[in-house]
Formats: sequence, structure tokens, C-alpha cells
Amino acid sequence: MSEKIPGLDGLLGVEHVELTADRVVVRFTVGEQHLQPFGIPHGGVYCAVHESTASIAGQIWLGEKGVVVGTNNSTDFLRQAKVGDTITVTATPIHRGRTQQLWHLDSVGTDDKLVAQGQVRLANLDVPVSPETAARFKSAVSG
Repeated sequence: MSEKIPGLDGLLGVEHVELTADRVVVRFTVGEQHLQPFGIPHGGVYCAVHESTASIAGQIWLGEKGVVVGTNNSTDFLRQAKVGDTITVTATPIHRGRTQQLWHLDSVGTDDKLVAQGQVRLANLDVPVSPETAARFKSAVSG
């Protein structure tokens, strides 16, 4: 999936690896741009990637029935990564209902050890999906 990813994920260098309604996997390589002032990866990077990964998963599952928005993001930081490490983030559903979804996220490092873990709650809004968004998600899932 080599297309340029828009928004914050694009700025963070996130790459989509697997996009399905039941599992989304993304990855990024820790670089200088991901560090906080003390030289270690900023926790906000994990939070941001967790939320966007869960949102992608939730939107794929919801389809054209509405739009998902994040309502809560809880991320625990378990192990320090370093510049050059590739972080793989996997989103799997805990609950998917009519009005909300809850997704579990694992971020593992190059050594497959858990670096961060989190949950993201999404609200399913009953609003139309723009044709551009619908097309992007259809091509990403089929692609």
C-alpha cells in the first residue's frame, strides 16, 4: 500500500500494512521527529497512531453507515524504543455496536516485544460519509 497517507499519519511516516474490518496493522520507523526533548520516543506518537489506527479499523467496519470519531484514548507505555526501531501497531475489536466501538491496540518493536498498549473508544455518528472518504476506504481495503 504505497500511496501517500494524508494527515498526521503521513507526517509520522505511518505505512498501512493490513486493512480489514476485523484487524488493521500499520507500522512506522522511529526517527528524530518522533522524539521528545529527552531523546526518547514521545508518548503522544503512540497515542496518535493508536487513535488513527482504531479509527481506520472502525470506519472500515462501519462502512457507509456513518462516520467514526474518537471519544477516548488510553495508552500505556511499557518499554522504550529507540531511533531506527520499526513499531508495528495492531488494532483488534473489543466491542462493535450500533452507537460505539472499542478497539484494543498493541504496539510492538522490532524485537516483537510490547512497547505500548491501549484502547480507543469510537462513537458511530449517523452522518453521511463523503464520496471521497468512501472511495478511499474502498480502495484501501480492496487494494
